[in-house]
Amino acid sequence: MGASEQKKSRRSFIYVCSAFIIPIVLAKLALENNWFNYGVTNRGQLLEAGLTLEQLGLSKQDFDRNWLILYRLPKECELQCQRTLASVNNTYTALGKEMPRVKPVALIFDALTVEQLAAIQPKRWHIQPIPGLARNLIKEPQIFIVDPLGNLVLSHAPPKESKDLPVFGKSILADLQKLLKYSRIG
Repeated sequence: MGASEQKKSRRSFIYVCSAFIIPIVLAKLALENNWFNYGVTNRGQLLEAGLTLEQLGLSKQDFDRNWLILYRLPKECELQCQRTLASVNNTYTALGKEMPRVKPVALIFDALTVEQLAAIQPKRWHIQPIPGLARNLIKEPQIFIVDPLGNLVLSHAPPKESKDLPVFGKSILADLQKLLKYSRIG
């Protein structure tokens, strides 16, 4: 074996070692220095309190073991609320073939107006007055994703600005699609 062949052999050995060592070193540095946000896949706020439909004064039997998009509307549904309602409706429609597994629910204080009903598909929605228990537990307008067993899983706060509605709808849609993909129930 000549000197040039030995140099080529060493160089190849160094390349092979580098191909295995460099990624390990970079991964270790990434973990230690928090270069990425690992472990977070949901876009909504995960609810750890264990809130259920029964605690809100709702019966899970009314929803036929479906996943729910539960929207607690504000006391007075102004223009931004109507736009949020339409955005939630569009998110529901964007589920496509998964729509039968999900039921949109609106908890209202007063009956919806003609304009509000025009923004949604009222035949597909479950619209009901907000129970007293829900008024006490949910102080602010929010959208919840509820599993078929009646557990509130994720919450999304409605945006204050209309320009944020597309991102808001996509966040709910992404969370729902992921839950539906991995769920065997509902």
